[in-house]
Amino acid sequence: MSLELRSREELVAFLRDLHRDFRERGHEWENNNLEDSLEALAAWVHDSPGAYRNVGEQIPPDGDSAFLARALHAATIYE
Repeated sequence: MSLELRSREELVAFLRDLHRDFRERGHEWENNNLEDSLEALAAWVHDSPGAYRNVGEQIPPDGDSAFLARALHAATIYE
């Protein structure tokens, strides 16, 4: 799965691939339930400057956190 996403369509494809991977191998994931996944997501976002630093990259200054927040919230109610 590539993390170099350049469009909304590529994000959709990434999310569908991630979902497929969960259906096939979710039992192997470290965080294989919603509670653990959301906690891990919050922890990673908090620690992300260090994660980027560890691989010699800068955290993107123009990331759209509002879009991500809206998408995650929508997933709680969208059919």
